[in-house]
Amino acid sequence: MNAKTPRLAAASAAFLMAAGAVLVLAASILGPALVATGLAQDQDKEVLKLQLPKPMFVGTPRNIKTPNLETVTGRNRGPFYVPKGTSLLSLNKPVAASDKEPVIGELGFLTDGKKSGEDGYYVEFGPGSQWAQVDLGTSYSLHAILVWHYHSQARVYRDVVVQVANDKDFITGVVTVFNNDHDNSSGLGAGKDREYIETNEGRLIDPKGAQGRYVRLYSAGNTSNDMNHYVEVEVYGTPSK
Repeated sequence: MNAKTPRLAAASAAFLMAAGAVLVLAASILGPALVATGLAQDQDKEVLKLQLPKPMFVGTPRNIKTPNLETVTGRNRGPFYVPKGTSLLSLNKPVAASDKEPVIGELGFLTDGKKSGEDGYYVEFGPGSQWAQVDLGTSYSLHAILVWHYHSQARVYRDVVVQVANDKDFITGVVTVFNNDHDNSSGLGAGKDREYIETNEGRLIDPKGAQGRYVRLYSAGNTSNDMNHYVEVEVYGTPSK
């Protein structure tokens, strides 16, 4: 055996012990600061309070076959935290759409505050890829977007894409905040989000502070038929800084 081997082993052990001591010391110094930072961040946020419609079906849906479906847990969504001062921006705001003459309902249904899954509360657009767009009136920092498609029965809407922009034509400065079009069949880029089954909770999307005046929502039919439906869209945010 090389005579230097024990010396090298001892030196390595001493080095590791010294490094460990440095890490412990750093943790003892930085730990409280990191905790304090976390507490400060928590104090700047509050739970987003939502008014949900009554559920239209119960139990775990079966026989919905789609290649990109998220795992169905049957559990309710947990609390979602937003910056203090966040408010509902979309109530009664004007709505535009790719389908100028909806098959059923009116565009105003999307922002009228009524989320029931019963007949008479939804707007129906024609088949294929369609979009609806909410004009918030001015640019905001967005912290939550909720969308209710038709939720009186279990179904999955295809190619759901949500974008934010200050350009009403969505040509420049477009930020995609949700995209479950996994194969880019809508032509807006392949998304990594999962498809989901409609429920009375709606789909809560985290725009992560994206700034914009307009919110555009796409879909391309559903697992029950080729039509596109919206019951309500809610957008929450704070004034842009």
